[in-house]
Amino acid sequence: MLKVMISVGEASGDLHGASVAEALKKLEPSAKLFGMGGSTMRTAGVEINFDIADLGVIGFVEVIRNLPRLFKLRDQLAELMVRERPDVLVIIDYPDFNIRLAKIAKKLGIPVVSYIPPTAWAWRRGRAKEVAKTVERVASIFPFEAEVYQEAGANVTFVGNPSLDIVKSTMTKEEAYQYFDADPAKRIILLMPGSRNQEIINLLPVMLEAAEKVCQKAPDCQFYIPVASTISREILQNIVSEFNISVKFTTDKNYDLMNISTASIVASGTATLETALMALPTVIIYKLATITYWLGRLLVKVPYFGLPNIIAGRKVVPELLQNEANSENIANEVLKMLNDSIVRQQIVSDLIEVKTKLGQYGAIERVAKVILEVAEANHGGTS
Repeated sequence: MLKVMISVGEASGDLHGASVAEALKKLEPSAKLFGMGGSTMRTAGVEINFDIADLGVIGFVEVIRNLPRLFKLRDQLAELMVRERPDVLVIIDYPDFNIRLAKIAKKLGIPVVSYIPPTAWAWRRGRAKEVAKTVERVASIFPFEAEVYQEAGANVTFVGNPSLDIVKSTMTKEEAYQYFDADPAKRIILLMPGSRNQEIINLLPVMLEAAEKVCQKAPDCQFYIPVASTISREILQNIVSEFNISVKFTTDKNYDLMNISTASIVASGTATLETALMALPTVIIYKLATITYWLGRLLVKVPYFGLPNIIAGRKVVPELLQNEANSENIANEVLKMLNDSIVRQQIVSDLIEVKTKLGQYGAIERVAKVILEVAEANHGGTS
């Protein structure tokens, strides 16, 4: 029996880990899947030894504060590897933590597959060489990313972008309006403040303040917040209760909700790629601790912050960072999307172009095959 250990650190990784787990189970039904993840991976059949709820921390300052907890968790995962002796360790995103874990796996003789590897194409290019020395295979999700890792000496496969397989609606629009108890006569605006508590605290209040301003000029709007599996609804409700705005919470069928939405306000990250693939006009916002932000500006080598703009190579959706991410600016950008048909059509057209740059469907199955290839080689070629 093959043993596959998976390590993810946040909600987006939990989603990708679950998709990979499902593909692995189809290709190798007897495989044992276990490790660190969340509720979505658990539902997909992964034995969750360490739950990622409340784990996500971001930024230089925030990580420093949480180092003791992260070191302890790393040691616990190392002990799990020693006990279980997996045939392969699959690390998904959560780069600094997972690369440290990968180094431990290598010392134990356990090969590592890095899926959604560190964004060395954006900053800290030296990480690509570090990854190349540490992992057996890199499964890259962007063509420009694959080039960087290949130049660094990694055994890299461009598998395509998994979001192409994952991000799609499953209902008709009529079914979706009914499922989400939405009024078809009103426009839907999504508020997506992220999957970490820190992001919620930083971003949700300004999103809600912007929503209030939008409602003053466009009263035919209704607002929804898709709740990430790593976030307590109570935290969201406590913040929402401080504003004069009606908001509905959802927990599933996000892409069906995007399919009937008119615009969205989204924390920079994986979710912005999802809204892009659904051709949903989006305002990207983000705020970091001041020192983290300025360190990032010094180190990051790409002209844009949001994934749709990075992939397009130009600004196709607005992105507002730090002080620019205020309620007035956010509301103004949303209102353009609501009221100016030319602006809206241009954004939709540009987002369709972004989708075409992400490769072919079938990325998840290709990743699963890479993982099994490595696992079987380590297992002695037998399953």
